[in-house]
Amino acid sequence: MSDNSQTKVVVTGASGLLGRAVVKEARNRGYTVVGTAFSRATGDLVKVDLNDKQAIDDFISRERPQAVIHCAAEKRPFAAENNRSAAELLNVSGTKHLAQAARNAGALFVYVSTEYVFDGRNPPYSEDSAPNPLNVYGQTKLDGERVAMQAYPEGTAVLRLPLLYGSAQTPGESPCDALIKLLQENRGKSVEVEAIQKRFPTCVDDVARVLVDIVAKRNISGIFQFAAPEMMTRLDMCAALAQVFGINDVTLVPQKDMKGDGVERPLNAQMLMGALEREGIRVDCVPFKQWCAQNLSVAN
Repeated sequence: MSDNSQTKVVVTGASGLLGRAVVKEARNRGYTVVGTAFSRATGDLVKVDLNDKQAIDDFISRERPQAVIHCAAEKRPFAAENNRSAAELLNVSGTKHLAQAARNAGALFVYVSTEYVFDGRNPPYSEDSAPNPLNVYGQTKLDGERVAMQAYPEGTAVLRLPLLYGSAQTPGESPCDALIKLLQENRGKSVEVEAIQKRFPTCVDDVARVLVDIVAKRNISGIFQFAAPEMMTRLDMCAALAQVFGINDVTLVPQKDMKGDGVERPLNAQMLMGALEREGIRVDCVPFKQWCAQNLSVAN
């Protein structure tokens, strides 16, 4: 058995939902982990401004990691749409500078991307399907993929992901919390819930396992995709949570249009996982209801 403590892994966005899970998984498997954050750089997290190329270069030169897992991003579609320049700065420029710094350090660069690189009109999508993002978020993440692979083609692994859920620390981090709040606020009532966009909610713990499995491969590059197999709309997720927690006094009414923030989203960006499977990387996932029953609670 190899001694993973000799392998240092940098995790950006380590204060976020996915980043926390990645740090935990890597440490549990014996890796030496350095987590970075910016606005929430508390505890042992290192504060690094990913919009500052010199700060990135200095940090990577000092740490000399063997792998960098880049979880940090502007991942809110509405925020990206309304401040494109800020989204491009973090999702594209910051990614390019990190990939260049990883290359200079001889470190594997693992870039977290999204199903939103696809338009959702002709699923399922393989790793080499033509991207066609519908919104600024998807475009900036696709541009991030491209600049990373141009800067460091032999050492960049991209992992595209769907909707993620997990144990949230702040409101809005995980869709489960918002949906439970919706159910609780509508006890004894009817509520419209969007029932059009088909999602594949995936637990961050499973994603963390896959990301660390990619790091364990060491010599790996290219585009990979990972998603749970359960196809669920927002209404389906609400119904599942209501069943798990015995909330039977809320009538869920299908909302047949995409009301909301005005940002266009893919209706079904189901992704295939052939590239991971060819690498021998596990693609199993915890079922949505099982995870929720074991990890969430609802006050009556």
